[in-house]
This record gives sequence, C-alpha cells and structure tokens, in this order.
Amino acid sequence: MIQKKIMITGSTDGIGLATARMMVKGGHHVLIHGRDPVKLRKAERELTDLTADAKVECYKADLSLMSEVEALAEAVASRHSSLDALINNAGVFNMPVSARITSENLDARFAVNTIAPYLLTRRLLSLLGRNARVVNLSSAAQAGLNPESLSTPSVLDDGNVYAQSKLALTAWSRSMALSLKEDEPVIVTVNPGSLLGSKMVKEAYGIAGGDINIGADILSRAALSEEFADANGMYFDNDRGIFASPHPDALVSGFGEAIVDTLERILA
Repeated sequence: MIQKKIMITGSTDGIGLATARMMVKGGHHVLIHGRDPVKLRKAERELTDLTADAKVECYKADLSLMSEVEALAEAVASRHSSLDALINNAGVFNMPVSARITSENLDARFAVNTIAPYLLTRRLLSLLGRNARVVNLSSAAQAGLNPESLSTPSVLDDGNVYAQSKLALTAWSRSMALSLKEDEPVIVTVNPGSLLGSKMVKEAYGIAGGDINIGADILSRAALSEEFADANGMYFDNDRGIFASPHPDALVSGFGEAIVDTLERILA
C-alpha cells in the first residue's frame, strides 16, 4: 500500500472525521482542519490513537473568512510540496441571522460552502499533480441562483442558501476541472448521501440521520480509488450509487464560468 497525503476540511466531527478515521486506518498521512482548537485537538488525539504509526496534522482556520483560508493554504504549502488529495468537506447549513454577514461583508453560508473551497483549491493547485484528486462535497439539494448573489448577503433562509451554495460549488468544480491541464488533478463533486447523521443534519432537521460512514466511504473512494481516476468534472450521486447529472443549471454552457468570474471578482 502506497501512503497518500490527504487534507480534509471540516474534519473534527461528522463525515469529515469519519473519513479521516478511514484514511488513518488505511495508513495514510492525514491533514485535518477545524475552526475550534479544542475540537481539533480532540480529533487529533482520537485519530493518533487508532494506529501506532498514525500521521496526523492539525490546521485551524475559520473558512467564513477568506483571509484565514489564505493563511490555511500558506500553512499547508509551507510544510508540504505535494498533496495526493484535497477533500473540501466543510460546510454549514443553519446560521444565526446575527452571524450571517462576515467581517469581509460576505454571506457566511456562501463563504464556507462555495467561496472557501474554491479559494483553497486554487491556492493548493500547485501541490496537486496529475494523479491527485480534489473531492468537493456537494448535495442532492441544489437550487438555481444568479451568480452575482454570491457576492452579497442573502435574505433567503438557510435551506435555500444551502441549496444555492451547493449548485454553485458543483458548477465551479466542473468549470475548473474542464479548464485544467493534463498534469493537474482530477476534480469531482460528490453527494455523499442524503440526511446522513452529521451535526449539520441533526441541527437542521432534528433527526439522528443515517450512518455517516456511508458518506466517509464514498469520499475515501473518490479520493483514492481507480473508479474515480477518469471522473474529472463529474458528479457522483451516492443516493443512487452512480455518476449522474447534477442540477441542470450546472451543465448550462457558460454558467460555471459565470460562477468562477464572480468568485474571482469577490476574491480580488
């Protein structure tokens, strides 16, 4: 078994932590991320206790702030010259109204779910070579949006913004994938499974949810298995267990590029 170096955002609980467990047990070098230092260290202890030779690193950042995303990318790049996979797992659903607007005047829900993974992927592309993977956590819940809505706080409720943010993520992922050269990574989006028992699902819907290992398994496969080696720009629906079409808007000519253009303007 060849050890891989894998970064997983939002890996202090839920599907992210379950995926990190699978990776560590598989003998891989795992970079975990969270915004709460207490939860981050707790996750690190749990993971390092799994095997005698576990390799786990911790990175703290609030992904609602692009300045912290930039610092996160710089911290990773300062310690590593390459990564085998980046799993953009971190996401938010419920958000108190008082916390929806960040100090950078972005909607925190779009910031975490759409903008941060775009920026982190861009900044780490130089570490991700031909055989590497970028796995972006999408959702069966995707809803149409005007690309410009990413740049301003939304008046919509959490459910609507979440669905819009996941369509935008899926669209930029496809656009970026198709723009990359042969020596750059495969980018794939994955619906890990609907209503799995993550903290997000429990808080949003008040239910226990399904086995989060269902989601961890597909993220691990997407990052490592040969079945995803030629999946650049594709969307995998784990509810159905197949590569499938995402929301129709994600496939409309020019839509993904419009999302990317808006993201670039925001970040500029």
